[in-house]
Amino acid sequence: MALELRQQLRLTQQLVMTPQLQQAIKLLQLSRLELLEVIREEMEENPVLEDMPGEAPSEGSTPDEPVDVPTEPPELKPVTVEETARADIDWSSYLGEYSAPGPIYSEAEEREVPEYDNFLARRESLTEHLQWQLLLSLPGKTEETIGSEIIGNLDKDGYLKATVDEIATLTETEASEVESVLSKMQCYDPSGVCARDLGECLMIQIRQLGLQDSVLVQVVENYLKHVENKNYKAIARALGVRHDVVLAAVEIITGLEPKPGRQFSDEEPQYISPDVFVYKMGDEFVIVLNEDGMPKLRISSFYKEALNNKAKEFSTQTRDYVQNKLRSAVWLIRSIHQRQRTIYKVVESIIRYQGNFLESGIAHLKPMVLRDVADDIGMHESTVSRVTTNKYVHTPQGIFELKFFFNSSIDRFDGEAIASASVKEKIRQIVESEDPVKPYSDKKMVDILKSSNINIARRTVAKYREMLGVLPSNKRKKILGGQSACKRR
Repeated sequence: MALELRQQLRLTQQLVMTPQLQQAIKLLQLSRLELLEVIREEMEENPVLEDMPGEAPSEGSTPDEPVDVPTEPPELKPVTVEETARADIDWSSYLGEYSAPGPIYSEAEEREVPEYDNFLARRESLTEHLQWQLLLSLPGKTEETIGSEIIGNLDKDGYLKATVDEIATLTETEASEVESVLSKMQCYDPSGVCARDLGECLMIQIRQLGLQDSVLVQVVENYLKHVENKNYKAIARALGVRHDVVLAAVEIITGLEPKPGRQFSDEEPQYISPDVFVYKMGDEFVIVLNEDGMPKLRISSFYKEALNNKAKEFSTQTRDYVQNKLRSAVWLIRSIHQRQRTIYKVVESIIRYQGNFLESGIAHLKPMVLRDVADDIGMHESTVSRVTTNKYVHTPQGIFELKFFFNSSIDRFDGEAIASASVKEKIRQIVESEDPVKPYSDKKMVDILKSSNINIARRTVAKYREMLGVLPSNKRKKILGGQSACKRR
């Protein structure tokens, strides 16, 4: 067997993920707020980047000329990988092109700056509220230690998640002392706090309301599972009372608070800032990208002048540093331009497909998948997926995530298919219009949808109902007679 060395020349194609391409992909999938954070960090680290106050001049205009808001983004010049890798790039040509601000869309209107004095302070937490009541009762040192440990072991709903023995061990006290302090703290506001389970929470509220009815107490202590399943006949048989008496007790129970701590929830609402606005002007829809608060990026004139006129005075290390920062700044501005242009094209394509929805509402939403938009604008599906992730559009029909417009299709018996989101909306309307005493079953909703020319299976209706957060018919059923029974008693 002979061993030999041999040389071969092979030509292959390979996709290279350059740092610039990685940055463009990263910026593409960021939400507007996340993009603002990235720009802020880059401006702190890169001295070449600066923010130009005021409105951005349009392409080919001087800063003193009037500005026209473009109706569609300009085409970008292609840049090759070899061009970005060279160290002797003619930066003067780039600087001339990108000395203007980066973002290319803005709303030409003045906006009021919010008054920070009008902002609300942080809400009081459940822990702070209970700690205040504990200290207000002037406890001894041991009682304060136990009470603080109890407060520290409450969940967000106000339930105690540690046992009495565990708290006694942690505080090096007797279980009887912990029980005594816990009993006092269960009288604190909000009513039902410091309970160990749902039954105890409801019993605390019943005692504080002075409702010591034997049927009510027995239902809470022994038959909450039947109440959940609305099996009131079984409760009436077990207690030997009339059905309307059980209904009266259930009506009281449903008026109690099962989660006493949620009114002190520290979860702040998440406000949506649309990335795109779509307005109806005449017979056409106009797309405006949200540039409110977006820095108008440009290359610093100081570094531009220094590089053009004083490059020979700098050391090699200084020139390399400035060139690296210039390269980073140019690619950031280019990536932001590309991101805005891609978003614009995707929204434009969605409008072409979903024009009837924007005109008439969700009943006219068409089935659409990522491939439809990708083929329309000549991009890959993964690019469309990144563009539509965590981005919202303000339309005449409301604010929607861009992902909302992509729906699977449900067949009709006759005619074009209907979007799954439209079917969910129809199910929601059916539930809202039903008789609460005789709610529709899933099978009945299938029949109603079939009468509307929608071919759908019962299991699909059940799936959509659960996605809407709608309970099954046996748990939606409302049994009347509870209020009259209370009056008779």
